[in-house]
Amino acid sequence: MFDLFREISQTLRNNRLRTFLTGIAVAWGIFMLIVLLGMARGVLNSFESMSWSQTSNRITVYPGNTSMEYKGYREGRPLSPEMSDVDLLYEKNPDNVGDVMPSASLSSTVFSTSKDYLTAGPSGVYPKARTINDVDMKYGRFINDADILDKRKSIVLEEKDAALLFGDASTAVGQRLDGLGLSWLVVGIYASDWRNDVYIPFTTAKMLSGNDSKVNNLQVEIKNVQTIGDGEKVEEALRGTLAKAHDYDPQDKSALYMFNRFTNYLQSLTAFNILNVSVWVIGIFTLLSGIIGVSNIMFVSVRERTHEIGIRRAIGAKPRAILTQIILESVSITFLFGYIGVFFGMCVTQLIAHFTAQTEFLKNPTVSLQIALEVTIVLIVAGALAGLFPALKATKVKPVEALRDE
Repeated sequence: MFDLFREISQTLRNNRLRTFLTGIAVAWGIFMLIVLLGMARGVLNSFESMSWSQTSNRITVYPGNTSMEYKGYREGRPLSPEMSDVDLLYEKNPDNVGDVMPSASLSSTVFSTSKDYLTAGPSGVYPKARTINDVDMKYGRFINDADILDKRKSIVLEEKDAALLFGDASTAVGQRLDGLGLSWLVVGIYASDWRNDVYIPFTTAKMLSGNDSKVNNLQVEIKNVQTIGDGEKVEEALRGTLAKAHDYDPQDKSALYMFNRFTNYLQSLTAFNILNVSVWVIGIFTLLSGIIGVSNIMFVSVRERTHEIGIRRAIGAKPRAILTQIILESVSITFLFGYIGVFFGMCVTQLIAHFTAQTEFLKNPTVSLQIALEVTIVLIVAGALAGLFPALKATKVKPVEALRDE
């Protein structure tokens, strides 16, 4: 075995330029494959870290306008989900509906302190809104059950808004601000790069809006669903329940608009799986150009070594030994230069990860150990295939004819 590897090493050294130029094509193909896989992984990581992907088993019901005439009602009639729908959705769909959480939004108003002011439309929410909206609390707490029960004037602010109003967000919890003609107690500060919602208790928001029955939206938790078809069936069932309660055509999808997070999540996963497969296909085709080069160089090598192969066959070398040597030479080229491509590809993905660390669209675009192992398998298989046909040609060399070859 040692002699075999020494022969392979000697062959590669004797053809350094040719081996190097051929290997560069292999390295470039693997480099592109690693970078593309890293980018695809970064997009998928970003998608999976989004709050709605973490709470994908939900359908959100929003206000809308009818687009069809129904029972004497003309099209264009505005509709909104109501508090009565909370219990109704569960009662009519007990097998597929879990929790139903309403939220209420108030008109934009001015919140102020002695230092500054901001204009915002507060959202009345329940404690579960923290999980649904992926609210990252930095100081204090979120809206709790006591706030809901007692209709407290509690408020949760985004960190930058808190800094504007109080000078220092870390000292804002426990202080008060004015808004809507009331004094509000700051109970929590959250951090976000893109959200600046102001949260207050749902019951307080409804009290300030006159305790009308309408709500801004309903977050409906769905259960016992596995496929896109299951999610669509539950959506149709919910639409049928609401259509009967609000007197509109069940086929009218704009009357009360529904955003099905479950089906959208599964569809997005399917799209990302297609993206991942596409990346592999593009990368492998890029690698293929290098593999063809390796195969060509091995054909040339076999032709140049016809005399040598004839001598080895004449003194008793078996075809399998010739076959093994040629294939291992090919694998050595692809493996060596392939891992050079892997190394530089991983360096580039680390640089991309560093420069995109603060962005939302690309999260940790690096390759995992599993991908590295998969690439290793690709390299070995590609090298073996590149050397297979030249090796088969070498085994067919007849000793007498090879010894006469000049």
